[in-house]
Amino acid sequence: MSITEKARHIKLLILDVDGVMTDGKIVYTHTGEELKFFDAKDGHGLRMFMRVGIDVAIITGRSSAAVEKRAADLGIGMVFQKALNKIDVYEKILKQKNLTDRNISAVGDDLTDLPLLKRCGLSFTVPDGVEEVKNEADYITSRLAGKGAVREICEVILKAQGLWPEVIARYVQE
Repeated sequence: MSITEKARHIKLLILDVDGVMTDGKIVYTHTGEELKFFDAKDGHGLRMFMRVGIDVAIITGRSSAAVEKRAADLGIGMVFQKALNKIDVYEKILKQKNLTDRNISAVGDDLTDLPLLKRCGLSFTVPDGVEEVKNEADYITSRLAGKGAVREICEVILKAQGLWPEVIARYVQE
């Protein structure tokens, strides 16, 4: 099945954070506060996504106040941190949202993401994802993690679902 055909069924996008929403760097201040750098275009892509009714969830193995803040800023309500077994969280979301694997798209970059990528309907990774993940993913973004990869994914799915003209109409005045 083609990427476009798989994308037509997506109702929920699941994102990893480090190495997907960020470039994977973990920076600490002298006081021990963790800093993460997020891309504004990725955030806008996620907002466009949610405006047309496609849900977004974050599942990450680490825990960070920056992730909570970014998710709140974007209006992402499903945030699961310290998820050491991501497939357990995935199954809870499926049940809660009454979705099937076919309705889920997942984005990951490392070995801990493989169970989700193998199970979901449409899997994505970034160019610097580990080889095993790149071998499993349906699509490898041209944009780097933390530098537009999430936006690219949003656009691929929105265009496949025929929602792109609706998204653009919000910004174009006739």
